[in-house]
Amino acid sequence: MNCFRLFFALLLFALLAGCEQELPTIKLNAPAPAFALERLDGPSARFPDDYRGQVVAIRFWADWCPFCRSEMTALEPVYRQHRDRGLVILAVNVMQPPETVRKFIQELGVSYDVLLDQQGEIMRSYRVMGLPMTFIVDRQGVIRARIVGESTPQVFERAIASLL
Repeated sequence: MNCFRLFFALLLFALLAGCEQELPTIKLNAPAPAFALERLDGPSARFPDDYRGQVVAIRFWADWCPFCRSEMTALEPVYRQHRDRGLVILAVNVMQPPETVRKFIQELGVSYDVLLDQQGEIMRSYRVMGLPMTFIVDRQGVIRARIVGESTPQVFERAIASLL
């Protein structure tokens, strides 16, 4: 199984490196790129259309990422505390089969939306170069923060505080 994860990580890196020239740079204080993705459970999600007026954290992750498990678990209480104030977390899984994603999510017990980027198109449009990576988008659809690598609840809270 570890060989598969290493192979997948190298494949992901190769895909990202090969596409680098054709992608626009994601900038803070600029509109977040729009996308439509299948939810793990439920109808497709369209961003930003389905989330207008909400603060959205777009998190890119995979089950082989050593920091994604602890981060996803740590952010669940923050999400539950602030969801009534308009916080949404979109956990975008990168290029894994739905059955793998479902098993992982069931183990974690997170309640926020899980989306499937099965071809890696959205990951590439957001210029994700490592996992986890989170983009914080304000109520008007503008990227206000980017968290590269594992986030703590405290860092995440600081990123969303002024937007809620």
